Amino acid sequence: MKGGRVLRPGPHSLWRDRRFVRFWCGQSVSQFGDRISELALPLMAVGALHASANQVALLTALVWTPNLLGLFLGAWVDRRPGKRQLMLLADLFRAAVLLTLPIAYAFDTVSLGQLYTVALLTGTAAVVFNTAYSSFFAHLVPPESYVEANSKLSASRSVSFIAGPAVGGGLVQALTAPVAVIADALSFVASAILVGRTRVDEPVPVPGQVPVAAASAGPSLLRRAREGLTFVIHEPVMRAGLLCTTTVNFFTFLSGTGLLVLFADRVLQLSPGAIGLAFGLGATGGLLGAVASPAIARRIGIGRSIVVGAVVFPAPYALIAVATGPSWARLGTLGAAEFLSAFGVMLLDVNLNSLQTSVVPDGLRSRVAGAYSTVNYGIRPLGALVGGGLATLAGLRVMLMVAAVGGALSAVWLLASPIPGIRVLGRAPAGGTAAAHSD
Repeated sequence: MKGGRVLRPGPHSLWRDRRFVRFWCGQSVSQFGDRISELALPLMAVGALHASANQVALLTALVWTPNLLGLFLGAWVDRRPGKRQLMLLADLFRAAVLLTLPIAYAFDTVSLGQLYTVALLTGTAAVVFNTAYSSFFAHLVPPESYVEANSKLSASRSVSFIAGPAVGGGLVQALTAPVAVIADALSFVASAILVGRTRVDEPVPVPGQVPVAAASAGPSLLRRAREGLTFVIHEPVMRAGLLCTTTVNFFTFLSGTGLLVLFADRVLQLSPGAIGLAFGLGATGGLLGAVASPAIARRIGIGRSIVVGAVVFPAPYALIAVATGPSWARLGTLGAAEFLSAFGVMLLDVNLNSLQTSVVPDGLRSRVAGAYSTVNYGIRPLGALVGGGLATLAGLRVMLMVAAVGGALSAVWLLASPIPGIRVLGRAPAGGTAAAHSD
């Protein structure tokens, strides 16, 4: 790893940064709405349209399929001077697409085909948003605040997992799933307004000049995309992180949200309200993990925190697989497993996202994000489809056990990399990227 001067956290708090707080509010509202749709869409498929396990798995797969285009979308976004505007437009597009569901419901024309289309279109907009976000975030806060900022953003995401499913389950039960989706559409509108008012000093191409990062790739979109992928493959932290997260995503998406809801509904025989409650209570583990991640990273090192999170995230699926007994025991097991899993994913995400942001040059951020998501998120549809087939052939309990064991083995990729030895982040003296400090 490249060495660098280590900066200790200063007295300045991100809560005093109006730009960050505004952006944090927008993302918090959007995340809350997402939790409702993540429950409402599969429940709509299962309840109103009587979808099979394979059909629910396909719905989950289509949400993530657009990430296969991330390699090229990231290269395209990297050349766009206004990342903030792209994020705003992506939010408004998702809101408009989601609103087609309650409209179709009002005319009694909702179908699986429409659900699949909504999943595909919102997934595509999410890829554009996320590839633009990587550059936007890097200039929103200083490098030494990456872990703190990711912790705060992940904490609000965890709060959405606590309240969102419970409220979503109640809305679905009281108003039906298509109507509940309106809440997610409105959350994207709120996010667009707040993102639009959050200005950052992004590096922009000067008219008549070719950026340094772009000069080596030339005008070809294919060459620029390849440059992003090449960086991911050859940079040790990015390569190990990609192998780990791709493995854990494949196995955890064997169940996905859809098949997990199906398992809770048909095998555990829990009501929509009880399912939402279990997910909400379990998500308190995510809040604890997000808040505790900076302290844990300071205690054992950012690299070791990533390794621990990679194991704790998928392993609790084994608990869900063996859940049995009276309804309170089934509900409690589901909630406890969700708690541990949510804690692990936040420990993994907060620290790995911060570390990876610190090693990517400015001119490559969106391209690298696109290349990374093409593989990392692109594997999710495959995992969802394999999960549907495995659940059909061997049963939902076997599928969940495979997800737990296979996902936990993702940590092996990290052990052979420099990541476990990295303790803290600092600022590089030049070049626009931060540096990691190892043992």
